[in-house]
Amino acid sequence: MPNPNRGACGFQSNEFEQEYERPSKSELKRQMSELQKLGEDLVAEPRDRVKRVPMPDDVKDAILMCQTITNHEGRRRQMQFVGKKMRTLDEEEVAVIRRTIESWKGLSKADTAALHALERRRDKLLADDNALTTLLAEHPELDIQHLRVLIRNARKEQAENKPPKAYREIFQILKDLSKKGAAAQAGDDDGEGEPEDDEADDE
Repeated sequence: MPNPNRGACGFQSNEFEQEYERPSKSELKRQMSELQKLGEDLVAEPRDRVKRVPMPDDVKDAILMCQTITNHEGRRRQMQFVGKKMRTLDEEEVAVIRRTIESWKGLSKADTAALHALERRRDKLLADDNALTTLLAEHPELDIQHLRVLIRNARKEQAENKPPKAYREIFQILKDLSKKGAAAQAGDDDGEGEPEDDEADDE
């Protein structure tokens, strides 16, 4: 038998349905965390990669700006801003970014390992003077005075929390050496070794 008092409390069934369709607070929080992490992943990538990712210019600019900030608090605030910008993207834009990052991970594992090795060697150059002696023994063509200045400046940058200009230049030198070594190896495999590699200049 129908209850004549049913619905007297003022609620309608469609109100419950509308409320149920809304994402829960925990779900919204999870989505926000995922977008924040996605933004952090992009900030950690090389600038030339980020520039090629299809996304709105304001989001891209926020990410590129964050990459240039070395001050801890300033970077933290900019990272929050990146997360805010990421939340303005629609589902398709987010999906494109996810696919792009996944393609990087799949195609560049070896490259990533090589870059990490270069980063470790750079850090060792800053921490241990003997590492420079080892590097020069392997590559006597390097300008030792220039390298010493860069190492000294990089240490100063870290101590004074300055933009890592010398720090990045050291990495670029190591990266160039790695490329030359790979090219020389490829030449040797083809019977076209570079004769200048056999000549070592004395310090």
